[in-house]
Amino acid sequence: NNIAEAAGTGETADKASAAGTGETADKAAAAATGETAGTAATDKPAEEAETAENAEPAEIIPFWSENSPTVQQILSLVSSMTEETSDAYLPEEDRIAVFDFDGTLFGERFPTYFDNCLFLHRVLDDETFQAPADIKEYAQELRTALENGTEEPESPRSTAQMAAECFAGMTVEEYRAYVRAFMAIPAWGFENMTYGQGYFKPMTALVEYLAGRGFKIFVSSGSERAMVRELMSGTLDKWIPSERVIGSTFSLTATGQGDTSGRSYSFTPDDQVLMEGNLVTKNQKANKVFSIVDEIGKAPVLVFGNSSGDLSMAEYCLQHGGSAFMLLCDDLERDYGDLKTADKFKKTCQESGFHTVSMKEEFASIFGDEVKKTAE
Repeated sequence: NNIAEAAGTGETADKASAAGTGETADKAAAAATGETAGTAATDKPAEEAETAENAEPAEIIPFWSENSPTVQQILSLVSSMTEETSDAYLPEEDRIAVFDFDGTLFGERFPTYFDNCLFLHRVLDDETFQAPADIKEYAQELRTALENGTEEPESPRSTAQMAAECFAGMTVEEYRAYVRAFMAIPAWGFENMTYGQGYFKPMTALVEYLAGRGFKIFVSSGSERAMVRELMSGTLDKWIPSERVIGSTFSLTATGQGDTSGRSYSFTPDDQVLMEGNLVTKNQKANKVFSIVDEIGKAPVLVFGNSSGDLSMAEYCLQHGGSAFMLLCDDLERDYGDLKTADKFKKTCQESGFHTVSMKEEFASIFGDEVKKTAE
């Protein structure tokens, strides 16, 4: 189960370019996954399920277990926020829900975050790219650590910074095409799933349910935002358009800009927007609160996350009378869970007043019944 084999060493940057930078997002999505745009969404629309007479909670929000306490809590909260006679009623403009991405909406254990898998592919598997020696050495050590389940190597620069450097000089369109090509590669550790198909079906069903009840949904990710937008194209963007994606920021420049600062340079008809090669902001922990303030302008009433990087925005939500739900990576059969991490995180969340969600007990399906875990 070598990561290099799963990454498909034949996938090069040339193929990324061939993925179709000029295509629409929907066409690109279909080209990469080989499936329709509804792949990551529910198999049965939440609106249709709810109209069924005497519908059970698991029918209203599919892919959850029949006795999921989370679903019961969500249904109760949404009812109180949407019933005009309720004391907790909120007009639609105030129904703000914020979801983390990796580990909350999308898998992060094949065997690591999507952005890190993309970084490893770029440095170690892309024959068209020659990474600097120090980055290549770090990437090899990181891959070895992930394969062996050992501690990740230390570095004076973050993995995100090194990733930014490795994509410097690409246009934004070329970068997104590169992401799209990588999405088509079979995901490490799973059968019948590509990297682009790694959505948690219960959570995409929840997104659809909330959107159908007038909630404006945002994603706040620690991953770079253009990459997340590409991952969501043709899947979650039906309910979460690209302008509602908040993420880490890589610096940009114009082809003719040179050393002139952006506030002093005027963009010309011949210019293209390029990846410059620096990490500007890592959107995690307190930075998630600051980005919500800057980019949304209202506190969310619902927050969903799965790690310490999401606790700050969960706390901010509770400060303003909202509710927070945190996923626990406790499923060892269908995903690569970690019970020690899950137990520790559960205690932290309970101490802070956040609801916890057991993937093992509350998800009737994770990636879909056809997807099988293949590694130990």
